[in-house]
Amino acid sequence: MLDFLAQTLAGKVPTQTAGKNTHLRWQWWDEGIWALTPHQSVEKTLVLSAGIHGNETAPVEILAQLVDSLLAGELALQWRLLVVLGNPEALRSNQRYQHSDMNRMFGGGWQQFPESIETQRACRLEHALDLFLAQSEETICWHLDMHTAIRSSYHPRFGVLPSRTTPYDEAFLSWLGCAGLQALVFHQSPGGTFTHFSSEHFNALSCTLELGKAQPFGENDLSQFEQTKQALQALLSGETPPAAEGEPLRYKVAQQITRLSDDFVLHMSAKTQNFTAFPKDTLLAEDGDTRYVVKEDIEYVLFPNPHVAVGLRAGLMLREL
Repeated sequence: MLDFLAQTLAGKVPTQTAGKNTHLRWQWWDEGIWALTPHQSVEKTLVLSAGIHGNETAPVEILAQLVDSLLAGELALQWRLLVVLGNPEALRSNQRYQHSDMNRMFGGGWQQFPESIETQRACRLEHALDLFLAQSEETICWHLDMHTAIRSSYHPRFGVLPSRTTPYDEAFLSWLGCAGLQALVFHQSPGGTFTHFSSEHFNALSCTLELGKAQPFGENDLSQFEQTKQALQALLSGETPPAAEGEPLRYKVAQQITRLSDDFVLHMSAKTQNFTAFPKDTLLAEDGDTRYVVKEDIEYVLFPNPHVAVGLRAGLMLREL
């Protein structure tokens, strides 16, 4: 039986690049990119991706288990499905990235970075989505991009949704709650993420799923994400997902902290968790004459990272909806 993850990590073109089973046809498109199509006609398209950052391995292991079940004929697929392991080279080395953060490169942003493995890969992933989605006639199109956070979090499982000009479908948001997400964060401005690319260019309902904290292969406690896995299994096979434990809290981005120079200082400890609350007027960061201060009565920090490259986001501040 084919082993999706092992084959990708081996870095070789598989001896068999297409096949079928009782439920579906599959085709290897590129390294870590597989298309799976049900035999029956369907009206739904789904992109499942993980490993955009190579040290975020729990979602990769979950995705690999799902794909192996599909290839073994254990799940009756109800979507046209594109499966993507984003950065195989970084996965092999257990590094977040080799040269530059690929999740800042989509929507053509890769052209603004020095050429590297990541810029080449971002271009190839855009092309793969274009081939898979641009000619799609399906009425429903979802993209779920699975990550883990660098820091621990008061909400261990949460979703980040790109800005879009039309409202999110409530059925999509409800499913995210069934997948065990405890919070949803709504962006208010464009970004270079994989999910923003699929949302903006193909009108996909897209979400970045943050599942726990980054760990090397073999050190993940996947039982923490069993509800997410069960929801994905149910989604793929058209079954009812597990009931949500509660409605996810909803947050909106209030401001972004950007590292403007080498003088940047983030006034948070390395142990500050995601969704830590800060009261109004708290000084969050300084960069020369630029000061980042809490403007709302309470703001919550997300993705604080003082070590990003100059010009990139060093954190987001949220307010609860």
